[in-house]
Amino acid sequence: MPFRFVHTADIHLDSPLRSLSLRNPDLAALIGDATRQALASIVDLCLDEQVDALIIAGDLYDGDQTSMKTARFLASQMERLHQAGIAVYKIRGNHDALSKITDQLMLPPSVKVFNGRGETVDVRHGNLDVAVHGISFKQAHAPESLLSKYRRPAPDTVNIGIMHTSLAGAPGHDLYAPIPVADLHDWGFDYWALGHIHTRSQHAGDRTVIMPGMPQGRDINEAGEKTVTLVTIGDDKSITVEERPTSIAQFERISVDLSSATDWRAAIEQIEQAVAAVRDTTRADHLVGRLMLSGQTPLSWALRRDRDLLMTEIEQRIEGMNKTWIEKIELATSAPSATAPVTGTADPVAELGALMKTDIMHQDAVREDIRNLVTELRDDLPAEARSFSGKDEQEFEALIDRLLADGSEDILARLRLAGMGAD
Repeated sequence: MPFRFVHTADIHLDSPLRSLSLRNPDLAALIGDATRQALASIVDLCLDEQVDALIIAGDLYDGDQTSMKTARFLASQMERLHQAGIAVYKIRGNHDALSKITDQLMLPPSVKVFNGRGETVDVRHGNLDVAVHGISFKQAHAPESLLSKYRRPAPDTVNIGIMHTSLAGAPGHDLYAPIPVADLHDWGFDYWALGHIHTRSQHAGDRTVIMPGMPQGRDINEAGEKTVTLVTIGDDKSITVEERPTSIAQFERISVDLSSATDWRAAIEQIEQAVAAVRDTTRADHLVGRLMLSGQTPLSWALRRDRDLLMTEIEQRIEGMNKTWIEKIELATSAPSATAPVTGTADPVAELGALMKTDIMHQDAVREDIRNLVTELRDDLPAEARSFSGKDEQEFEALIDRLLADGSEDILARLRLAGMGAD
């Protein structure tokens, strides 16, 4: 009789909204509830597949929460699994260590929360002996490897290890319980159920080592389809791994090159087609897209001036698409390079544009003002939402360069259209 389980991590239940661009209250409500819906869909999957266990490799919670509403919801989901005879094996990650709910919540006896010293649960399942090993974070920081605290693999047994770790490090993630992947393979466990890094990965080697990623993205920086891992261990100890989608809402960057668009209608239609193409390949109930518009087009100025109108028209066009949202438009378009007419009369807007790009917008005082504004915004955000400003000084200055360039394009767009008498 095979032993089957679902492996997930980093649910970050009831995580607060991290995107400043979710101005639409309906969209904000959708994303605000998405982590709960993702957990419910994971429980649905466990019930539908009639698995033997659910493994949660840390960060079920999202930090210092006190909401008993969250506690009641979680308890109800765990009770659904308990009534179906499905065990839950859970470790605490760095966010769980901060949660006040952790010590207050009463869970069914089928839920095993491993302690911070290292524990092993032995299970007899048909002809298989299964040992589940786990260690929870005692505190929010774990600067040292936890591997030595795990018991060595039991012989003639399927050994499953649960660990919350940054491995050797990953972009956007601080080091937590760091460890080389090779050490995990060498330890001898048959399956390592990892958590902490929000992007899915499977690490090749003698053993099966999987970081499942998070089951629900929370903003555009956690874009793409999110899944959990369904694992089947056969009587011969063979391991079969399947990905199953869990996202209620999937974030995607949608790139559209408008170089061929010569009028407003053509641009809208091209954008609509691009959104539809992404919607067709998205399995999540909801698609939350960020439009990335680029290319040289005579519409560049109009797009920048009338960004609000552009958003309104796009939203009207996609109303017929299934649960599709646009959370933001980013413009990287530019006007086509034009040869000045030989009339002896210079184009004053073009001259101003050249002056702005080479002088005005790059004066030290202007640059310092922009730098201070970005720094103030960054410092007001929670730590996990500050990555937009770059990981070092070089990336931060590159962001300032982009903001200055975009600002000059916006100013020129308004001047050009005003000069043309555009409404």
